[in-house]
Amino acid sequence: MQAIILAAGEGSRMRPLTARVAKVMLPLAGRPLLEHIVLRAKEAGIDRFVLVVGYAAGSVRDHFQDGRRLGVKIDYAIQAEQLGTAHALMAAESLASEQFMVLNGDVIPDIDALKELAKKEMAVSAFRVDDPRRYGVFLLQNGIFQSVVEKSDNPPSNLANAGIYLFKRWIFDELRALPRSSRGEYELTDGLNRAAKREAVEIVELKRWLEIGRPWDILEANAALLPEVEPRILGEVEAGATLKGRVSIGKGTVVRSGSYIVGPVLIGQDSDIGPNCYIRPACCIGDNVRIGNAVEIKNSAIMNGSKIGHLSYVGDSVIGEGCNLGAGTICSNLRHDKGSIKSYLKGEKTDSGRRKLGVIMGHEVMTGINTSIYPGTVIEPSYWGRPAEVIRGHCSSERAFK
Repeated sequence: MQAIILAAGEGSRMRPLTARVAKVMLPLAGRPLLEHIVLRAKEAGIDRFVLVVGYAAGSVRDHFQDGRRLGVKIDYAIQAEQLGTAHALMAAESLASEQFMVLNGDVIPDIDALKELAKKEMAVSAFRVDDPRRYGVFLLQNGIFQSVVEKSDNPPSNLANAGIYLFKRWIFDELRALPRSSRGEYELTDGLNRAAKREAVEIVELKRWLEIGRPWDILEANAALLPEVEPRILGEVEAGATLKGRVSIGKGTVVRSGSYIVGPVLIGQDSDIGPNCYIRPACCIGDNVRIGNAVEIKNSAIMNGSKIGHLSYVGDSVIGEGCNLGAGTICSNLRHDKGSIKSYLKGEKTDSGRRKLGVIMGHEVMTGINTSIYPGTVIEPSYWGRPAEVIRGHCSSERAFK
């Protein structure tokens, strides 16, 4: 079986994290998002892949190369201009087999469902959701797919489109006939609707669906994936440090005396942890990270090369690469009224749906000592903060103090 993975988009809703990094290369539980997808598909019996790349394509190619390291074969197709999901799939037409699976580059798939999908002739994947108004959902008749109904106040079912499909090569004939949508793009779901009139399309339900569409989805994904990581202690753990539960320590990392770490937690290579810090469950800490004295981190992602200065707190936050938090920086994560926290997507204020959410911090941000950051704050890359600053809202790098 062959899989074509649509991985060309920037992921504008994931900004500021994707300002310099392809969305599919954002780290989850110690691996890029796209690597999780490839490995799960491999476990389901897929050994040939076409990665459709575009934004920051070089970093994807450099990491995956020909796939040999992962035990698969990988080819590449280029979507030079991002004109929609159908347009992305069309870029891979010359490499497509007679039958192939299509996966979105922002969905971590259910392995058993992939195996079931591969047994069909033509099929789509679905996931039952509590609020189908947020999603495109499937209209079906006698268990057979009829069409995708985009977001509406009266959805015909609670079966959300999970973004995984099994197609035959003739789907490209239908895609070539598509007009642009109201968004000015060529939509794969429009091609799917046309295909359903030509051949019966079955529906396979997923038991698990992890979609990475918003920055805080990284926290949800880490919480789900970290318990599956096999714990390995490859670095140095000094006497007096306490590790409880599923904790992984990378090669070259030092966990200093007095550190207290409760898994599931993953810490990468060549990092310096403690002394006397507290790392709570569902934390994913990258390579070359410094966690200082008397720092507490809870349910957060700290990317490569960042430094969390002593006497700081980071709760339910995503910290980009190369950041430096001055001593006493507090990333608060809870409103006084315990209400749902508002954050920002593409600069627009939005309800995160989370009771706890700290900061979404882009790459190479620096905060001054004794900085306080409000819940839900978004900070663009290269922002330099002042000492004792209070940061809230959506902070652009144009406000940098240099």
